[in-house]
Amino acid sequence: MAGALLRSIASGERRKLLRKIARDIQKSQSARIGRQQTPDGSAFAARRPKRDPRPGNHTAKFLYPKGAASPRLVLMKSWVHEGPLLTGFDIEAGGIRSFFWDKIDRWVPVAPDEQNKGAGKFRRQGRIRQKAMFRKLRNGRNLRAGSTDREAWVGFTGRAAEIARVHQDGLNDRPAARARPVRYARRVLLGLTAAERGAVLDLLLAHVAGAAT
Repeated sequence: MAGALLRSIASGERRKLLRKIARDIQKSQSARIGRQQTPDGSAFAARRPKRDPRPGNHTAKFLYPKGAASPRLVLMKSWVHEGPLLTGFDIEAGGIRSFFWDKIDRWVPVAPDEQNKGAGKFRRQGRIRQKAMFRKLRNGRNLRAGSTDREAWVGFTGRAAEIARVHQDGLNDRPAARARPVRYARRVLLGLTAAERGAVLDLLLAHVAGAAT
């Protein structure tokens, strides 16, 4: 029925209609992902519990960044090394700072008085698992919509498509460049809901009815 109705519409009008359908579904899919729900209305599988790394209790001293004419001497207390970053309490800056591990020029010996020097503590401001998943994945730059005079589509592009596929199908992937592959829980990101199917049919019927009057 829907296919026959679409074919009865002139090519230019059909393209406009399919463009609107694609954009409406894009917004609807993005909102649903923001609610952390699959197309059938069930909640996304929760994140796997992750232990926070224990901050190092000794002082780190290094020159940063590599290749600079006059690299800065950094004295850091209460730090953690996560992925590409070294994060901790920067004594000179008087607060938490992050540095790229591979851009450290060289490590410098720590004097006894520096080792015992008092400073603030590294405290996390919040954990990523407490935040909604796929916040960036669902924005307009990554979740795209398009149409021709024959079809409408909604999907992810580029690197976002690779990430989405891992979750959509519950595949193995590396959480970081040097980490071991892990199997991710299946979280269906794309798929038409019953409400979206009904809305598409309503748009099509309304367009045909309007053209007939």
